[in-house]
Amino acid sequence: MPRDMPLNSLGLPKAPADTRVVVAMSGGVDSSVVAAMLAEQGYDVVGVTLQLYDHGAALAKKGACCAGRDIHDARRVAETMGFPHYVLDYENTFREAVIEEFADAYLAGATPVPCIRCNERVKFKDLLNTARELDADCMATGHYIQRKMGLHGPELHSAADSNRDQSYFLFSTTPEQLSYLRFPLGHLQSKAETRALAAKYGLPVADKPDSQDICFVPNGNYASVIEKLRPGAADPGEIVDMQGRVLGDHRGVIHYTIGQRKGLGIGGLADPLYVVRLDPDTRRVIVGPKDALSTRTIPVREVNWLGDAPLSSRPEWEVMVKVRSTRPPRPAVIRPLSDTEAEVELFTPEDGVSAGQACVFYALEGSRVLGGGWIWRGR
Repeated sequence: MPRDMPLNSLGLPKAPADTRVVVAMSGGVDSSVVAAMLAEQGYDVVGVTLQLYDHGAALAKKGACCAGRDIHDARRVAETMGFPHYVLDYENTFREAVIEEFADAYLAGATPVPCIRCNERVKFKDLLNTARELDADCMATGHYIQRKMGLHGPELHSAADSNRDQSYFLFSTTPEQLSYLRFPLGHLQSKAETRALAAKYGLPVADKPDSQDICFVPNGNYASVIEKLRPGAADPGEIVDMQGRVLGDHRGVIHYTIGQRKGLGIGGLADPLYVVRLDPDTRRVIVGPKDALSTRTIPVREVNWLGDAPLSSRPEWEVMVKVRSTRPPRPAVIRPLSDTEAEVELFTPEDGVSAGQACVFYALEGSRVLGGGWIWRGR
């Protein structure tokens, strides 16, 4: 291979026909467009879909990824574009790496984000290793995030379309993984562009609705899933105020989340009350006024740092942070305790910060993602 061979569209010094790309296909329009686009450009595309949970149960479920219908749709896209497609049974891996922790975290009063763990422990670990075993030069996904080359190597950047940006769910992507991954949709300005491409390629999923739920949580009903995984988890208990006075009864801690106001069943009070803490050990739901939800200092651990210098090389870093995927980044300071633990101080307090969520770091200016960590201690 000549040294001066130009880079292809995936940044590799090879002709597309000599470049094997494994595409992680969920059966949705995004990953389908990625696979079709690369196939049209002449790459040696191999589509892989993961079966993550019970196929039979999945068939009856709408609005989530990786269900039986979605496996069928991914296969049809591969047939349309003429590249091989494989379905890998990752049920055991997914249950052990994602679902079990999700159940335990929820029972501990946390608010877990299983999609991040799935990317971290399944898609960007086991599937990525499978791609290497298939002699792929890289792995591509349909995530809305950008990979850009910087002075020190590949960098992670938020998507061009802020409404579709998935950087919150991909903060734990490591530099090694980033060197192998590609995100061909990250530069698009809108989902309409993606659907237009799907129509251009004649894909059967061009008009398929976006998935909304966590794939193994039908209709967003977390409690019913936890009850199946952990029988007896929905034991009733007391709703108490911040002084410990009993205000009523509840039907199980797993039915409540930090910041919740509706559905507490303790009406007739002068001021609205919110869930400010969950105590699974005593089976108590603690409620208080809205200002009790405000948090300024957030402890994080399992930090994945993507900055050019080590996290602990400075006493503090001024950054922007997100504590929920739906909230815009806010100014903050990170004070490292080690290379994997830190304390984040928000310039303006945030409501409803909960253990189990992610705190994701962004550069003060521009679109670069600097990593993130897991919020690990309650209020």
